[in-house]
Formats: sequence, C-alpha cells, structure tokens
Amino acid sequence: MDEVRKAIAAERRELAAVLAGLPDRSWDAPTLCAGWRVREVVAHMTMPFRHSLPKVLAGLVRARGDFNRMADRYARRDAATLTAAELVDQLTQNANHPWKPPGNGYEVTLTHEIVHGLDITVPLGIDRRVPGERLRMILPGFTPEKSRRRFGVDLDGIELRAEDLDWTLGSGTPLYGAAQDFTLVMCGRRLPAGRLGGEPAARFTAA
Repeated sequence: MDEVRKAIAAERRELAAVLAGLPDRSWDAPTLCAGWRVREVVAHMTMPFRHSLPKVLAGLVRARGDFNRMADRYARRDAATLTAAELVDQLTQNANHPWKPPGNGYEVTLTHEIVHGLDITVPLGIDRRVPGERLRMILPGFTPEKSRRRFGVDLDGIELRAEDLDWTLGSGTPLYGAAQDFTLVMCGRRLPAGRLGGEPAARFTAA
C-alpha cells in the first residue's frame, strides 16, 4: 500500500509540473472528458482537497443521487472561481492527500489520477508516458464487465494487447496500443486517430 501511495503522490506532482508549464489558452482547451476543459478536469481532480465528505454527500443529495451531475456542478463552479495557478498549487500541495473514493482502495485513487491526467495531456498532444510500474498497479482492476457496467464500453470479441507492457485483456480480434491508452479505452474515452491499431480501432477512435 505504501508503494501505491507513493505512486499517487508522484503522479500528482508530475502532472502539476506539466500543468504549470501550460500557456493560458490551453486551460480552456477541450479534454477527453466530454464538456470539460482542462480547468474543469483539474478542478474535479482537486475537489476532494477542498470539500469535505459531508459537503460532497450534501451535494449528491441535491443532485438527486446522480454522482456525475454533482461532480459536474462542483467542477464547473470551482473552475470558474479558482485560477490556473491555484489549481496547480492545490494539486502540488496535496500530493500526499489520503483521499480514496468511498468504498475503494488506493489503486482506484491512482487510476483516477492517471486517467484524468491523460484526459488532459492526450488531446493537447503532450507526449507524457505514465511509468509502467504505475500502470501495473492499476491494470488488474480493469475487466470487460466493469467497463461495460460503468462506462458502457463493449469489449466483447476483442483482445486488448499492450505493445509496451506484457499485458493483455479479453479474447478475440486484437486491438493494439499503449497500456496507458487502454486505460482510457476501458473508461469510455475515444482516442485521437493513430493511437490504436487493429481492426477494432475505429470503434474507439474519435470521429
């Protein structure tokens, strides 16, 4: 568990360093999270550092139990009130924050940080590679069933084959790509053209 906590802290610090170097216009660029700019994604990532669990639960009640609606409200509101520098500072200063999604372990926290970081860097064309040891910590938590249930991703008849790690998932027609890109695929993101290979690639590529 200590190694996972260290990986979370490192992921937050490294992403903060990337964000600190972005030009102002990039903070308003779209991300792989539909409807969110870079500033909304970072506001969402840092939300647990600003809002207590009781406050979040109260927001969930106001959203009638819809977590996505609640998260969207908080992200948009905080993105409108916090500067880019403040958002970067919150990510840096809370690198060791012990937040976990309720009912989950730190591997899910690490998944959250990695996926949202890629939500930002991939569409901006920033070639940031998540270290393989961090990906190995989170990949066992993915299954085709979870992807279908949580994100509506249909992986039936497809085998994901990582080209940079010794990792595969599923069976069927091969889909080739980097392991970090498969974390995005399994979380329902559509990737820019050219990042995936194989016959099924078009199904997971942005139009």
